[in-house]
Amino acid sequence: MKVFKKSDFLNDILSHKEHMNYGAIFIYPTDTIYGLGCDARKNALVQRIRRIKMNQNQPMSIIAPSKSWIKKNMVYDKKFDEWLNKLPGPYTLIMERKNTDCVAEDVNSKDNTLGIRMPDNWFAKIVSDWGFPVVSTSLNLHGQKPCTHLDHISDNIKTMVDLAIDDGSLEGRPSTLVDLTQSEPKVIKR
Repeated sequence: MKVFKKSDFLNDILSHKEHMNYGAIFIYPTDTIYGLGCDARKNALVQRIRRIKMNQNQPMSIIAPSKSWIKKNMVYDKKFDEWLNKLPGPYTLIMERKNTDCVAEDVNSKDNTLGIRMPDNWFAKIVSDWGFPVVSTSLNLHGQKPCTHLDHISDNIKTMVDLAIDDGSLEGRPSTLVDLTQSEPKVIKR
């Protein structure tokens, strides 16, 4: 695993976009905790993340490149504006997909829903510039505590990840889940 400080990553952002397009699995900071990600459109990469996390069943979320991407690909109603206006922020909006092939099938093969994030940090701007969704799942093995510092990554994960962006210690907790698939939004406690 190659580790980049935030400044080094930002200095060579174009080559990193190419790396992501060719199949990198990477660790990145969010506004809450560190995430484990890849190009969410590529099923083989999503399956690799599932193997890393030892999680074959739980739905994963994505970082959306923009609010217009959300409106284009998700079932959207103006009654969701209150929640969409909270983005970027520490929320995962669970929405139903309108465009079923907007992400790889294994991001969530259980049903037609998708967890949508737009973190309130600099990495979300990178995803916006790239223009494609990125898997957003916590950096941890299934059932363990999420990672808030790269020093806490297990050796097993380090051997299976291509690169990591070190943004120091993060003082967050997982994002708040908000289910927008029902008639009324529902905040889900973690």
